[in-house]
Amino acid sequence: MDFRELVRVRRSIREFEDKGVPLPLIQEIIADGCEAPNGGNRQPWAFIVITNKDMMKRCSDESKKNILQEIERNPTSPVAGYKAILQDQRFNVFYNAPCLIYIAGLRTVHSSPVDCTLAASYLMLSAADRGLGTCWIYLGSVIQDQALLKEIGLPDDYKIIAPIILGYPVKIPGKTPRDKPKIFKVIQ
Repeated sequence: MDFRELVRVRRSIREFEDKGVPLPLIQEIIADGCEAPNGGNRQPWAFIVITNKDMMKRCSDESKKNILQEIERNPTSPVAGYKAILQDQRFNVFYNAPCLIYIAGLRTVHSSPVDCTLAASYLMLSAADRGLGTCWIYLGSVIQDQALLKEIGLPDDYKIIAPIILGYPVKIPGKTPRDKPKIFKVIQ
């Protein structure tokens, strides 16, 4: 499909078929993510691929616990609206997806958050082009347990930027309304 069609069909998917994504396909999609532009060509990203459901649940539970603690400390937190669902023991922030890809960025590279976000965008478009669905899951990024971070393979000099779930969508939701672009000024 051409680019314009691709950006119009890519959707956030939260319901997946009970079917794993082959590792070589995941690796191709990650390689496409690495084609993203980045500051000074530093390429500060690294990836952690998790297909183990128990590990994803542990990461989900850890992140939920930490976000709930944040909400308790700051009831006006931007994530306070998620409190009820995060308290539900059955809720998995990764929607039981068959694959989770953590995109991590070097802490010492100031542009890591932007660079990794661009890589995530390319990765999500690559997945959509292959008939796969993705969703960026901020609620799965707040892992503070050092033992768990070590177990998933995150080095100390990296931080999680973008948790992306990946799988074969049960269905592709319809297009959500978009506002017209806000262009403050055109200077010619």
